[in-house]
This record gives sequence, structure tokens and C-alpha cells, in this order.
Amino acid sequence: MVGDIQVGGGAPVVVQSMTNTETSEAKSTAGQIIALANAGSELVRITVNTDEAAAAVPEIRKRVRDAGISAPIIGDFHFNGHKLLIDHPDCAVALDKYRINPGNVGRGSKRDIQFSTICKVAVDHNKPVRIGVNVGSLNQELVMRKMQENTDRDLGLDSEDIINECMVISALQSTELALENGLRQDQIIISCKSSTPLHLIQVYRDLSSKTDQPLHLGLTEAGMGIKGVAWSASVLGVLLSEGIGDTIRVSLTPRPGGDRCEEVYAACEILQSLGLRSFAPSITACPGCGRTTSTVFQELAEQTQAYVRDKMPEWKLKYHGFEDLKLAVMGCVVNGPGESKAANIGISLPGTGESPSCPVYVDGQKYKTLTGTPDQLANEFRQIIDEYVETKYAHEEPALAAK
Repeated sequence: MVGDIQVGGGAPVVVQSMTNTETSEAKSTAGQIIALANAGSELVRITVNTDEAAAAVPEIRKRVRDAGISAPIIGDFHFNGHKLLIDHPDCAVALDKYRINPGNVGRGSKRDIQFSTICKVAVDHNKPVRIGVNVGSLNQELVMRKMQENTDRDLGLDSEDIINECMVISALQSTELALENGLRQDQIIISCKSSTPLHLIQVYRDLSSKTDQPLHLGLTEAGMGIKGVAWSASVLGVLLSEGIGDTIRVSLTPRPGGDRCEEVYAACEILQSLGLRSFAPSITACPGCGRTTSTVFQELAEQTQAYVRDKMPEWKLKYHGFEDLKLAVMGCVVNGPGESKAANIGISLPGTGESPSCPVYVDGQKYKTLTGTPDQLANEFRQIIDEYVETKYAHEEPALAAK
């Protein structure tokens, strides 16, 4: 358990994200946690790297809980986590979970001592811990030892294979140390992250065969925009389809001033595409071709997506099961009517040279035909969606009858 969220043990895969605000700025950090949670993030991680950041954590938690957000807040610790948790006991209590990176917890003889200190704080406050190994901060003493072993024994492994092996070894050895320091098995989650998709798949297949601990998945430093989403989806799709993974994060690099929630939307869409979770109504939309030279269907698809996201907080409070709603916004007669009939609510816009009318289908039956300006079409389509959600998901009454 992380807060009230069940992780592992057959529970649904959980979506995680991370803030990129200055944690010492409690107001902005709390605001971003609230935004991420409303976007669908079920766990939110924050950087705790200074005394000022640690001191701000209790206020951050209060602001988030006062806003009605129950998402567990995770503290991300590197280098000085042992000291911050001891020096700021209110921070240790306020956080719902601690993340420890074994490669950054200390050097030489200090490593195990400082790692153990964090574990003991977690034991004292009954907090779960994620042991998060990263290829960019892997224990270099372990790597060098394995490299030398490869040479001495003429094992023939390349450097990537050795690094992958070291990531798994570090995670498993750190788990054993955590257990020796009093953490229960059900308090420990493991991750091994790299930025190379095929290596990450190899690592998690190996790790999952050697431990029963819940696993957090994510391609670290996935990148920006389409590249970050595509590379993350390629890894997560493979592993999740094999039953590997209990929590996920899509680590997107945001554009300057961009929306941090994009990484949450991406994670939710990956899980929904695999049929593992339903987070929000899905929208099937035409990609466009030479038959669809008008941009009306593109604009309507974009407006519908934005409208659904804006309505999500309200719908979550009032309705149940709306996440399974399927919408379709299609651009011409070729696939438009068929895809629209297959959705709960679908609209088929006219292609180039087609009659300027837009049939709307509800649960496979023609409901009405819309005409008018693009704004009028958008407004009427939103009204149909609202009416359907209200009648279908708030009561046991039948949905809209076909006209």
C-alpha cells in the first residue's frame, strides 16, 4: 500500500508522475500536484533535496489535502536523504513514501549506513520505499568489479550486458539490505531504469524472474513530445502485455512552459490502449486524407478532446463508469458512418464534395443530423455528449433513444 493505493498483488497498474517545481515553493508545488492528480496521476513524486524543500513538505501536503486530493506524495531522495529525514521529522511523517537511489545514497563504507538510516526511518513511520536504480547513477564500484570479473573469467559479455546485470544486482542486493533493516516485503517497490528501450525490456524480464516485489516501470529521460511518448510506449507496451509492472511513469521532457500533465495523459492512454485501465472517454478520430481537405473534423476532434479533459473533475464527482465511453469524430463517408456506429457517440463529417450534413450515431443507431457552422456543430455535439453522460452514467435509465 502507498497511502490508500494498493500496489502489486494483482491490483490495477498505477499511474505515477513527478513535479518539476521548486519544492521549497509550497504553493506552486501543491498546485502542480493537484493538477497532476486531476489529470489522472494516482501517485505524485516531489524532489526533496534541501532543508528548505524538506521543511516545505508538511505545508505542501496540507494544501493538497485541503483541495480534496488524496493522491499519495512521494519524496525523491538523493545524496542527503538520510540527513534530511532525520533533521526534518515532520517531512518524514508527511510523505507517503520514500524513493531511494542506491547509486546516490553514499560512497564506500557510508553507502550501507546511509541507506540503512533511510530504511529505519521508513520502518519507524511505517512508510513504503521504492528502491530506484538508474543506469546514469549506477554504483560504479559494482560496475568495475563486474567488468573485471568479465575480463578475468573471459565471459565475453559486452559493456551493456554488464551494466544491465549490475542494475538487477543492485536492486536485489538493496532489497535484501532493506529487509535486514526491518522493512517488510510489502513495503518495498523496485525499479531499474535506463533510456534504451531494448535494454530496459531485457532488464525487467530478468528482474521480474528473480523477485516477487512490485515493479515500477519507466523509460528514464524518454525525451520530448512524440519521441518520448513513442519510446516509452514501445517499452511499456511490451512489458505490461507480459504481465510485468505494477506502477508506471512516462518521463517526458516538457517544452519550456509546457503542460506537465502531458506525461500523465500519455501514461493513462498507454494503459487504456492495452485494456488494462479506463481513465477517460476514448476518442476515435480520422487521420485525414485527400477526401478530407476541410479542417473541420480536426478542429472538432481537438475541441472534443479538450472538452472531455475539462469535464473530467466534474464527471468524477457525479458519475460512475463514464471512463468507458467511446466517442468518434470522423471526416468522410468512407469509414465515418461505420466507426461512428461502433462508438457510443459518433459523428461523421462530410468529406470533400459530400453533402454538408453530419449524421450523429448513438449506440449504433442514427440519432440526428447536424448542420451549421463549425462552432454550432461543436456546441451541439458537446450537448449530446453531456446528455448521454448524465442519462447513462448517473442513473439506471436507458441512454438517448434514436430519432
